[in-house]
Amino acid sequence: MMRTWRPWLGLAVRLGLAVVWLWAGWSKVGDLAASGRAVNAYQVLPYDVAMVVGAALPFVELALALLLLLGLATRLAAGVSVALLLVFIAGIASAWSRGLAIDCGCFGVGGELPAGESPSYLPEILRDIGFLALAGFLLIWPRTAVSADGALAGEPVEDDDE
Repeated sequence: MMRTWRPWLGLAVRLGLAVVWLWAGWSKVGDLAASGRAVNAYQVLPYDVAMVVGAALPFVELALALLLLLGLATRLAAGVSVALLLVFIAGIASAWSRGLAIDCGCFGVGGELPAGESPSYLPEILRDIGFLALAGFLLIWPRTAVSADGALAGEPVEDDDE
């Protein structure tokens, strides 16, 4: 029975993760310098590298959103999502363990928090673990209903043995 529902559950997971990446990328793409400063606030990369990573990140997130919306290269998009989310979780945990007071910059500008404001690291890590579970599902079961992958393969998704 799960076999018949898995492609439709996969569709919901794929579209949910696409919305996450779309929201994350869109919220940063309008101010790439601020996105770079948010990456720099983690104090892990040299300033110039952090600025380049911050400027590129929204476009990577938007590309992942597009691939997931279309259901194209779903396993690849899921794999990149897993890798990015692991880096994000490690970055937040690192900032937390070093006592930095920053906004993660996940869905907006981010950067150092004003004096007296407290970071919300645990909820951010738990949220990203939830997104990681979605990406992991798609990594294991990339074939979903209504996808370009399925159309290109020319096979009905219900016959998938993955």
